Amino acid sequence: MQIHAVDAEVKAFGFLSFGHYAPLRGSQTGTAADMIRQALDLGVGADELGVNGAYFRVHHFAPQQASPMPLLSAIAAKTERIEVGTGVIDMRYENPLYLAEELAALDILSAGRIAIGVSRGSPEPALRGYEAFGYTGSTDPRGADLAREKFGLFLKAIDGEGIAPADPHQAPAGTLLPIEPHSPGLRERIWWGSGTRATAEWTAELGLNLMSSTLLTEATGMPFHELQYEQIEAYRAAYKAAGHTRPPRISVSRSIFPIVNSKDAMYFGRRSDGDQIGIIDGFQSTFGKTYAGEPDDLIAQLKGDSALMAADTVMLTVPNQLGVEYNLHILESFAKHVAPALGWRPNTDGPVQGDPIV
Repeated sequence: MQIHAVDAEVKAFGFLSFGHYAPLRGSQTGTAADMIRQALDLGVGADELGVNGAYFRVHHFAPQQASPMPLLSAIAAKTERIEVGTGVIDMRYENPLYLAEELAALDILSAGRIAIGVSRGSPEPALRGYEAFGYTGSTDPRGADLAREKFGLFLKAIDGEGIAPADPHQAPAGTLLPIEPHSPGLRERIWWGSGTRATAEWTAELGLNLMSSTLLTEATGMPFHELQYEQIEAYRAAYKAAGHTRPPRISVSRSIFPIVNSKDAMYFGRRSDGDQIGIIDGFQSTFGKTYAGEPDDLIAQLKGDSALMAADTVMLTVPNQLGVEYNLHILESFAKHVAPALGWRPNTDGPVQGDPIV
C-alpha cells in the first residue's frame, strides 16, 4: 500500500511515563515514593513549559505506576492547562462503576483536562492477576472478554444511564439509578488503546478517541509507522461510516530524544535504531523505533513518520528514572527545537482539538 502525504499537523505533545522504580545504580527513583513525588513535579514543570499532556502507564504487580487517580488529581490541582491522562488503564483490573465515579470527579475537578486511555491491557507479571483482584469468569486466556464486558458497563455509567434498581421505598418501582457524580461530555475524553486495525475500527464505531499503541500485533515487513498509518486511516473511515461528527483525538507514542548537549549524546547518541519484530501475547508484533539525533535531523525523520503526522498528539516516552530535571530538559529541548516545525501549539493556546473527519 502506498502511503500518501498527510496534511495534518502534530498539534500537541505530552510525556508518557511508565513510572519505573527500583534501587538501581544511577536511578533517581529508588522507591515508589520517589517515583510518585517526581511524577507530580514533572507534571507541574511540564505545564510551565507549555507541554500539552502528562500521561502515565498503569501496571499491576510490578514496580511501576499502578494507581493513577491520586497522581492525576494532584497534578490537575497544581496546574492550569496541562491535560492529565493514562496510557492505559487495564480494564481487567477495574470495577467499571467505581472507575466511572472516579473519572467523573476527576473530570469536574480538572475542568475537563483529562485524556483517559483504557484497554484490555498489556501482559502483566502476574498470571491472570485480575483474578487476584476478584474479577473472575473470563474464558479468554488474556481476559479480553472480561475487559470488553466491563468497558460496556463503564460507558453506560459515564453516559448517565440508569444502572442500579432503586429501593422501592425511596423511588417509584422500576426506577434505575445512575452513577453519581455525572460529568457531561466525559465520554469525549475517553480513549481506547488499540494495537490492531480491528480494535481501531471498533473504537471508531463507539465514537471514542484512538490511542494507538507502541506496538502493532502484525508483522508484514512494512515499517511500523506505515502499519500504524493504515490503522489510523481504518479508524477514520469507520468513524465516518458510523456517523460520528465530533472531531476525534488520535495519539501515537514515540521514543524521541533531541541531542543538544554532551549528556544527551552520552545517554542516547547511539540509541537510534530500526523497528523491532517480536512476540507478545503469542502474536508476532512490530515495535516502533527510537528516534535520537540533532534537532534538524529529528525534524526530517519525524516528518517522514506518516502515522505521527496523521495524529494530533504524540506522547514522548520518558526515562523517568533519570529524574525530573533531566526529563524536563528532554521536554524543553523538544518544545524549543523540534515540535514547532511539526505544527505544535503550546498549552497556552488552549485545549487540543482533533482533526475533522472528511
